[in-house]
Amino acid sequence: MSYFRVIALTALTMIAFAGNSLLCRVALKHTRIDAASFTTIRLISGAVMLWLVVRVRHGKGTGNGNWLSAFGLFAYAAGFSFAYLSLTAATGALLLFGAVQATMIGHGIWSGERLLRMQAVGLVLALGGLVGLLMPGLSAPPLAGSVLMLSAGVAWGVYSLRGRGAGDPTKVTAGNFLRAVPISAALSLLMYRGASLDSAGFGYAVSSGALASGIGYALWYTVLPALKATSAATVQLSVPVIAAMGGIVFLGESITTRLVLASAAILGGIALVILERSNAQHSR
Repeated sequence: MSYFRVIALTALTMIAFAGNSLLCRVALKHTRIDAASFTTIRLISGAVMLWLVVRVRHGKGTGNGNWLSAFGLFAYAAGFSFAYLSLTAATGALLLFGAVQATMIGHGIWSGERLLRMQAVGLVLALGGLVGLLMPGLSAPPLAGSVLMLSAGVAWGVYSLRGRGAGDPTKVTAGNFLRAVPISAALSLLMYRGASLDSAGFGYAVSSGALASGIGYALWYTVLPALKATSAATVQLSVPVIAAMGGIVFLGESITTRLVLASAAILGGIALVILERSNAQHSR
């Protein structure tokens, strides 16, 4: 794969990942669709798109996966949708990304990985930024939405950890999306009294599932082998920033001083952990 193609595909992937936040937020804010319906339509659309991708690439449309991972995927998607009933695109993306990385870093520590001094500094900095963001005050994000998004991030972190070494990532993701659909459909049935839908909301949900999720993951797994592990991790730091810019341009959201400072602490701290880990590995 050429250098230019790697850069282009990586940029498109990061835009797609940030697009999930923007599409979900605009759908729940400006259309009549409810969070449960958005989640179900997103998962169905993602499953169909990934099924098609797997079929084109491998000649068959069935993927691997398992029910536990599918439940983790559903927990992420549902928490993500319900959190965006109250969070801005920027805050939601930052909380989600921070929770995902904290889960994966925490798993490494629990598994016996020792933190270097600067990694420990980075972890404390990131946690401090998260605490600063959530502290009570006029500019603090809603607590319920924040807890839901943090839970979604933990679920995605667990899902990602379970997916390591599970086989072809596109096929595994396709299989898990297919399994997550009936779980999400059950949630929609339980909440049918509050169900609401319009054509615009439906379109945003399909775009989130088929394009930002389905195509986004397919692109990511295509370009991932061409990226170093450190590059793959650090490039994802751009997702909350892209989401914040999109929120300003397309949703008219404002960025508070608290969010800017918290973002710098959280993303800078995570970058320290990732880069120091890479430096330690190269020095061995």
